[in-house]
Amino acid sequence: MSFRGLVLLAGLLTLAGCATNPAARPRAGHRIVVEVSADNPKVWEAVMNNVENLETAFRASGTSIEVVGLGGGLSMLLSTNGAQAERLQRLSAGGVVFAACENTMRKKNVSRADLLPFVTTVDSGVAEVVRKQEQGWSYIKSGF
Repeated sequence: MSFRGLVLLAGLLTLAGCATNPAARPRAGHRIVVEVSADNPKVWEAVMNNVENLETAFRASGTSIEVVGLGGGLSMLLSTNGAQAERLQRLSAGGVVFAACENTMRKKNVSRADLLPFVTTVDSGVAEVVRKQEQGWSYIKSGF
């Protein structure tokens, strides 16, 4: 096989490896998952500040951000959280995904109707964080 053929084969094998390994794929922008497990408005404020800072810093290259509320962090995503609702709505309208842990919802007897209207749910908050990390997302753990 010629040198040119070897270079072509190497390139094709690299592409094939990227197709089967999500973490090896080139990123289109940044992907960040933020875990919120604290029932503390000061932590929620810090999370929103961090999300806004990430959006500003990565605006040119694009960014995907998912905030996962589990345990005490579920309170951040409840419709009774009037203090942060407007800011959370604005972030959501800008593309930030807010996801509530269904395991925590069951433990706390919270229904989907109790969540802010733009919040999605995931079967398990911890599992969602793990899945995102396995897909190559960067992980940020909020305060305790």
